[in-house]
Amino acid sequence: MIDLEDGVFVEQVEEMALRKRWPELRDMLVLLEPADIAAVLAELPEDKLPLVYRLLPKELAAETFVEMESEEQELLIKTFSDTELKEVLDELYVDDTVDLIEEMPATVVKRILKHADPETRKSINEILQYPEDSAGSIMTTEFLDLKRDMTVEDAFKRIRRNAEDMETINVCYVTDPSRRLLGVLSIRDLLLAEMDDLIEDIMETNVIFVSTLDDKEDVAQDLAKYDFLTMPVVDKEGRLVGIVTIDDAMDVIEEEATEDIEAMAAMAHTDKPYLYTGVWETVKNRIPWLLLLMLSATFTGIVITSFEDSLAAFPALMAFVPMLMDTGGNSGQQSNVAVIRGLSLKELDFGDLWQVLWKECRVAVVCGALLASANFVKLLVIDGWLLHNDGVTPLVALVICLTLVCVVFCAKVIGCLLPLIVDKLGLDAAAVAAPFITTIVDVLGLLIYFQFAKMLLGL
Repeated sequence: MIDLEDGVFVEQVEEMALRKRWPELRDMLVLLEPADIAAVLAELPEDKLPLVYRLLPKELAAETFVEMESEEQELLIKTFSDTELKEVLDELYVDDTVDLIEEMPATVVKRILKHADPETRKSINEILQYPEDSAGSIMTTEFLDLKRDMTVEDAFKRIRRNAEDMETINVCYVTDPSRRLLGVLSIRDLLLAEMDDLIEDIMETNVIFVSTLDDKEDVAQDLAKYDFLTMPVVDKEGRLVGIVTIDDAMDVIEEEATEDIEAMAAMAHTDKPYLYTGVWETVKNRIPWLLLLMLSATFTGIVITSFEDSLAAFPALMAFVPMLMDTGGNSGQQSNVAVIRGLSLKELDFGDLWQVLWKECRVAVVCGALLASANFVKLLVIDGWLLHNDGVTPLVALVICLTLVCVVFCAKVIGCLLPLIVDKLGLDAAAVAAPFITTIVDVLGLLIYFQFAKMLLGL
């Protein structure tokens, strides 16, 4: 196994390209997986990338092309001759070609469609008509279908004739003359059957399938749930029109996870890799949320200002505001992330609200009590005794610790309820709930803090 992490291999490739040792370089690259070759090519200077890519055998070149980032793909397409572009397109599966088209600028798309054969163009246009987040948009129309009256021997003949053009032959689907889905069977089923057995006698008729308009994230989760390698996709009339493969499902899961992470970090979504995203584009993705959160945080300042005179009498209270706010924000985010994960995996929905609330309330009470106990000891021993902070009296410590219990409780309740409510309203829980939890908890925490101070310290 070749280690690509330390950069030594990439340096060897660059050196061999510089010395024009093309046969040796080709022999070295063909031993790698397409994803690893793509990673190597991404590290090469732009003037060397096309030269090294052209060393790859035709089939390996197409598989590597699919694994490359859109920026490198666009660079290669611009350097391809018409013949080279057609050779690559002929080796790509339809769903990969669609993905390529969606990433390329209009001028490049025109050139791609110009050199695609008529049948491929028709399939591309059909897939592009489906909504962006639907199963139809990620399916491939290249699949093996069998007829129920075929024998196993007939099935193997059909598989051998068509396997080269199929993305996968591990699973075959049985359809009637109208292409309605009747059953499914694997290559293993065929191998274990007798050659004269009829397909209808050995196929599984209880077929799990999805519709072309089903959400692609749901389809990816179904593939994971049932441990399928492929999922059949049918249209409104129940006709088999395509399949979603496990590699496409993994791409969907990665994309959705990235979007959730970006939303929870208050960032606009971008399809480009980090290093290929310009400074100004990054600023545009981040500044709207930062401005919104900055303005929402002014409520925290209003609360602090309203208790300014009270803080002057007990300056020690102000020193512990950051600790209370940070602990509340962290507590809320823990519940928020757990619930958003449950929503994303379809483990939770709005109907589970009371169960979630009851669980988080119990967790909040235990966490709050433990944190308050540890903090009370810390305040008296470290702040009061070791650091000689005269302002930290037992009564001040009690105010801080009681506030801590209430803040943790409120934070966890808000953290679990807000994403459920937002999801019920049909909005993105990660995008809407996560960024505002900290601000809400900060304001509530300060109000609780100053109310306890007012009651126990007589402010």
